[in-house]
Amino acid sequence: MSHRSAPPRSAITVAAASVMIIALSGCSTPAPAGEAANTPGITEDTVTIGTHHPLTGPAAAGYASISAATTAYFEYLNEQGGIHGRTIEYVVKDDGYNPSNTQNVVRELVEEDEVFAVVNGLGTPTHTSVLDYLNQKKVPDLFVASGSTSWNQPEKYPYTFAYNVDYVAEGEALAQYAEDEFPGKSVCVLGQDDDFGTEFTTGLQNVLGADGLASVQTYSVSNQDVVAQISAMKAAGCEINMLATVNGFTALAVGTAAKLGYAPQWFSSSSGGDYPTLVTFLGADLAPKLLQGFVSTNYLPFGQDDEWRALFEEINAEYNDDAPFDGNTVYGMSVGYLFAEALAAAGEDPTRESLIEAISSGDLEGNGVVPLSFGDDSHAAFMGVGITTVDGGVQDFVGSTYVSDGKGKVSKDDVEPVSLSNEGVPED
Repeated sequence: MSHRSAPPRSAITVAAASVMIIALSGCSTPAPAGEAANTPGITEDTVTIGTHHPLTGPAAAGYASISAATTAYFEYLNEQGGIHGRTIEYVVKDDGYNPSNTQNVVRELVEEDEVFAVVNGLGTPTHTSVLDYLNQKKVPDLFVASGSTSWNQPEKYPYTFAYNVDYVAEGEALAQYAEDEFPGKSVCVLGQDDDFGTEFTTGLQNVLGADGLASVQTYSVSNQDVVAQISAMKAAGCEINMLATVNGFTALAVGTAAKLGYAPQWFSSSSGGDYPTLVTFLGADLAPKLLQGFVSTNYLPFGQDDEWRALFEEINAEYNDDAPFDGNTVYGMSVGYLFAEALAAAGEDPTRESLIEAISSGDLEGNGVVPLSFGDDSHAAFMGVGITTVDGGVQDFVGSTYVSDGKGKVSKDDVEPVSLSNEGVPED
């Protein structure tokens, strides 16, 4: 809930774009003859998909820019001819990170907009509220923007696939890195009071042991005060603080500790560990000082010299109003690329069933720094991460990748990341 920065486009702009897309989809050419003709969201020249994202509300500052980046990638792809001659139209609905709103907007996407698939719905509590509904309706529920293990239940939820590395695997990787690089240090955790925090903590304990955490603290996104939690961690003598926090609360935790004269080593889930985003919260003067040595994870191509990153920077400049480039940008465009790859593999006249088969085949590559884990018996996207650190205000990968089995066994691997080909346009 994988899962950054202030939105490069206002919520009003994105909402207006969504209304335009809906209007356009209603005027599209009828679908070709055959099975695809009866598939929602498919016409002769378009594929309409949708998502729910927090364009407003408590999570907007950290995540609203993801959908704008995905939209920008699709605009780039469409100018290259789309997939099998169809352009992709992406309907973005604002749910304010409120599960009740999520239920309403997802029903609109399915029953009014008749989308082909829901792609990258964001948030653990929000997406959980529509999980049963989407599977009952047999709507492809792809690449959920959350690391909850709930999305990886092929028998119970055959239409749902994860995108983020799951929180258990991420916690295990960070715990193993802490043991490798900071042996003997006291480890503690601050986690969100839902699956995010619970599963991340489970991952830590899988590696460190049930009594391996000196302090376990939780927070609620509705309470912008973590003084009590940080004070408790300081009192417990925590030397390494693990964070299962969204970006705003990562910055809040680090800033609160600084005010208390407390400077532990910080480790963070990728969901709250994007340095450029944290700078927007902490300020350009303070961030390099407070986050020097900051450890996080990533499973996407964010290295300073990465060819995918260079392409996405170009797309961002041309199709996303040259918005601030950060982990959100890479994430959103990477999701777009993976959907395009799946759509290409689903055939010239795709159906919802052929799309699910394409993903379950295990043949998709994506663009991660570790291989995808999709298969008949796995709807997990990534089970490994690269470790990143911040040095002198620059966040980059260090050392090997850590791959987890989700049960406490973590191995260090030197896997080759997926290389860029065909200018980031999947072959069809």
